[in-house]
This record gives sequence, C-alpha cells and structure tokens, in this order.
Amino acid sequence: MIVTTTENVAGHKTVESFGQAFGVVVRSRGLGGNIIAGLRTIIGGEIHEYTALVEETRRQAVDRLVRNASAMGANAVVMMRFDSGALGQTMNEVVAYGTAIRIETL
Repeated sequence: MIVTTTENVAGHKTVESFGQAFGVVVRSRGLGGNIIAGLRTIIGGEIHEYTALVEETRRQAVDRLVRNASAMGANAVVMMRFDSGALGQTMNEVVAYGTAIRIETL
C-alpha cells in the first residue's frame, strides 16, 4: 500500500477513488510516565515519554488507515494528513486520514 501526502503517485494513474479512509487511535500514558514527564517539565527540554507516545500513536494510526483503505479495495492513499488533540488530562487522540484510491502503473 502506497501512502503519500501528495495528490498523485508518480508513475501511476488513479483508476478509482473510494473516498475518505481513516485510522483513529486514543492513547494514554501510564501514571508512572505522567509522573516522570511532569518532573521533566520542571527542568525543561524534550519530554521523551510523550515523544515516544506520539510517535507510536501516529504509526498505529497509519496502520489502521492502511487496513481501512485495503478493506475499501484501495491500493494507495493520497493526501494523507494527521490530526491530533487532547482528550481530558491524560489522553491523546491521533487521526490519520486521506483519500483511498486504486492506482495502476503508467
């Protein structure tokens, strides 16, 4: 499955569009991670616990996007984007979305 942030896939033509596909993940850092991250805010700098959480959550959202697009019959997703937000005090939501299409090599 090709996933791209561009409108077209180089060397391919779009033969069918299936519409919007997405992958949603809501994650929460455990109590221990929140405590360590809270302590890091006092010192300043990167909060590695949250960086790892967001990176893993984005990967999982893209995996779910690919599964959703495959179930629709697509072999590519174009115009892929991320959206994220906080849910409550300890949860993070990440959505990967784009247009599911079927492409063929030129």
